[in-house]
Amino acid sequence: MVIDEYELFQFVKDQSAVSDIDIDMDTDLQDDLGIRGDDAVDFLITYGKRFGVDISNFMAADYFNGEGLGLLSYIGAKLFGSKGKRKPFTVNCLYKGIIAGRLDDKIING
Repeated sequence: MVIDEYELFQFVKDQSAVSDIDIDMDTDLQDDLGIRGDDAVDFLITYGKRFGVDISNFMAADYFNGEGLGLLSYIGAKLFGSKGKRKPFTVNCLYKGIIAGRLDDKIING
């Protein structure tokens, strides 16, 4: 599927309900937009349906913290200088999934 980046940016903005942040390919869904836990799962299901992307092999727990872990992750990062084991997940990952028609580690990191 070919998609205009603006369409994806608008989708992300609409689904995240964030109006004061400029969305670009490097926008991290959790760090920049606060999407995590059940909200991340809902976001991904809507994304898959909207853009025809198979998300059945996507391991959301590798990329998104659970709800309520945001503060703990923040404190851990400040104390120990790391973001934990969560892999970054940007709008570019979503774009790669649209191009491939599926979203998984191979597509994201390939």
